[in-house]
Amino acid sequence: MEVEPDAPTERRNPASERIDELPLDEVLRLINEADAGVPAAVAAVLPQIGQAVEAGVRTLRDGGRVHYFGAGTSGRVAFADAAELRPTFALTADQVVAHVAGGVDALWRAAESAEDDEAAGRRDAADVAAGDLVIGVAASGGTPYVGGALQQARSAGATTGLITSNPRAVLAGHADIMIGMNTGPEIITGSTRMKAATAAKLALNTFSTALMVRYGRTFGNLMVCAVPSNIKLRRRAVWTLSTAARVEPGQAADALAQSGDDPSVALVSLLTGTGADEARQALRAAGGDVRAATRLS
Repeated sequence: MEVEPDAPTERRNPASERIDELPLDEVLRLINEADAGVPAAVAAVLPQIGQAVEAGVRTLRDGGRVHYFGAGTSGRVAFADAAELRPTFALTADQVVAHVAGGVDALWRAAESAEDDEAAGRRDAADVAAGDLVIGVAASGGTPYVGGALQQARSAGATTGLITSNPRAVLAGHADIMIGMNTGPEIITGSTRMKAATAAKLALNTFSTALMVRYGRTFGNLMVCAVPSNIKLRRRAVWTLSTAARVEPGQAADALAQSGDDPSVALVSLLTGTGADEARQALRAAGGDVRAATRLS
């Protein structure tokens, strides 16, 4: 008698049991229909994601760090989210940090056995401090590496969270904030690079974007902290400054140049009529919060 796996991500999906015998258009339809259910699974845990955002804001404002821990696809998704925050929102390298089982090499060379190393998770979390926020990402909710990291983080006094596609994850007991999405069985049994990974990506996007909004790294829905490191981004920065400050593009470009290519400094300068140095000081006093800095200039 077969025993059904505990994790829903490991169960067999009856809709796709004969997928290898179907016409291509049916294969594509099945995959697409399965993917379409992921946003609803994320929507069901928005209150829990909100708890993580509030914890993250407290952490960053107090000078702490946000850590992601994951293995395999979950680790790669977490790494991508953390990597993209630095240039988009002008974070320092250690404000949001991703840790992947097996190290950076595992991002492009699969290291499946590394996920079983609970001790490695503890070691990788050794520099987590009280007041930090640690979020584990584990599709099935039972990855030992992530479990070790969460346990170490909790013992250090950090707030812990878990993003998973198993609402009954065994690691839930190590998480102060449980973000358990019910994405169900995969179209290809156990292939959590599919729905589970998409759900993790959406949850992390939602978390980190809301975190940056609450942390004051946007002005309305404009990216006013993005580093203009290429031609496209420089054009976007000028357009953004022109739009936010309601000035001509030429004036926006001049302000950007005077700010040393720091759009947030340029915007505070344009909105308050102050020089770049005073705008920079106001931003520093406001902890990088652009809108708050305009009230201090």
